[in-house]
Amino acid sequence: MAYTDDSQLPLLSEEDFLASRATLRPCTVLVLKAGPAFEPPGPDPTTGVTKIIWQHGKRNARLRMAGLMPIVCPIGDGGAIKGIAILIASVEESERIMAADPAVLAGVLTYELHDSRTLAGSAVPPMKAI
Repeated sequence: MAYTDDSQLPLLSEEDFLASRATLRPCTVLVLKAGPAFEPPGPDPTTGVTKIIWQHGKRNARLRMAGLMPIVCPIGDGGAIKGIAILIASVEESERIMAADPAVLAGVLTYELHDSRTLAGSAVPPMKAI
């Protein structure tokens, strides 16, 4: 659906809204920021910061495959925030996960963790075939 205005949105009864709220489950929101060693990655994934970012991305893919990080959003608009993700883990467990991240260990990225909740089943839908 392409958004034009709220009149195009599906109707939602109070009962259905309350039922959806009952599916809320704990999660942690991760906000990645540029660290002191950050520099924009280049084209060669085998050297320098680009190699570290590549390792970080591969680790995120593994966390996603394990169901711990179902939503991963790299941000490349040149701002201070470099990515956002949802971790299906407590803040304490998320802290352990992120403390072992190669880009964090190298000072390329820093992070903030925020205790949150998400609706069960929330996900980015797959791309439609063209």
